[in-house]
Order: sequence, then structure tokens, then C-alpha cells
Amino acid sequence: MAEQTIPQTPNLRAVAIGVSSGGVRALKILLGALPEDFPLPVLVVQHISPEAGNGMARLLDNYCAIRVKEADEQDEVRPATVYLAPPNYHLLVEREGRLALSADPPVSFARPSVDVLFESAAEVFGAGLVGIVLTGANFDGAAGVRAIKAHGGLVIVQDPADAETPQMPAAALAAVKADHVLALAAMPALLRRLAAATAPRAEAADA
Repeated sequence: MAEQTIPQTPNLRAVAIGVSSGGVRALKILLGALPEDFPLPVLVVQHISPEAGNGMARLLDNYCAIRVKEADEQDEVRPATVYLAPPNYHLLVEREGRLALSADPPVSFARPSVDVLFESAAEVFGAGLVGIVLTGANFDGAAGVRAIKAHGGLVIVQDPADAETPQMPAAALAAVKADHVLALAAMPALLRRLAAATAPRAEAADA
């Protein structure tokens, strides 16, 4: 599917990514192509077994130029850092621009839930949020992209035909008109251009 022209964007403030089946490969391709000085924080929910440890964060941190870590309670989001939701915890963004972890019941049959991350991040970052839905086997993220669009943010969806498992991106596309629909391999260049098109901003969230 052809990539759309990049519109004028507000100051971008964060990237939020939701992914499920096929996620390790997808994240290696997307995050692995970002520079170590990528000027935005990146928040990631990958559906993962509750018994999993922090091996994914270590794997991606060793593979990527950008720093990758498992999110901790009250982490302050910073540029050039990827925060992965820990197994069996929802990842949320609080008003102060800090991260919170929650053991509340699953949402969209998942904990961590993409919807929980997207909805909380949309409340904090508003039009400065870029939400990305990648390969996955359920509909998690569909409600979240509606929240991102309602707050003026950008939505990027992997072309379902390109996804290892197409259900999650297809559900996102059924929920909203995405700003960009493209193959996974084209996403890093788009993110770099989007980040370059926005003025530098020091604040992570509203004061």
C-alpha cells in the first residue's frame, strides 16, 4: 500500500506501539532501525506470557542502537528510550509524564493491554502522540486508536497484508481512518521523518 504524504504535524511528544503475535521480529525491524538519539520516548505493549521475564527487553537492548528497558513504576519518560510493558502488568502514562504499572483485570483479553496504554497516553500527550498498531491476533488497540484520533494524535497501522498475523491491524483500520498504512519495513523511515519534522521539545508531558 502506498505511503501517504506527511502532513504538517504538531510537536510530537511520544510514540506508543501495540503488537502481539510476531512481535519480536516486528520490534527488531522497527526499533532496530531507530538511531540512538531518536528524539522521542517510545512506549511498547507486546502481548507476552505472564511468566516471561525481562528477556525481551535485554534482547532488544542488545540488538538496537536506541536504549530499550522494561518499564518501572514511576519511570519518567525520556527521549531516546524505549519502555516495554512488563509481563502481566498494564502500562499507563500518568499526568505528570511518569509511567504507572497496574495489575487490574485484562482489557481486550490482554494484560498488558494496548488499549490501556493508548488511551492513557492519548490523555497525556494529546496531538503529540503517534500510535502504531503492528501484527497481532486479536482486536486489542482498536479502542485505543479511537482515543488517539479523538485527541488529535497520529495513527500508523501496519498493512494487514504485510503482517505476520493480520487481525490486530485490520481491527484498528476498521475502527479509524489511519494517517499512514504501510509495510513494517517502511515504518522506521517514516518515524524518523516525523520526528525530524517536529520542533525539539523538552517536556515529556503537560505540567
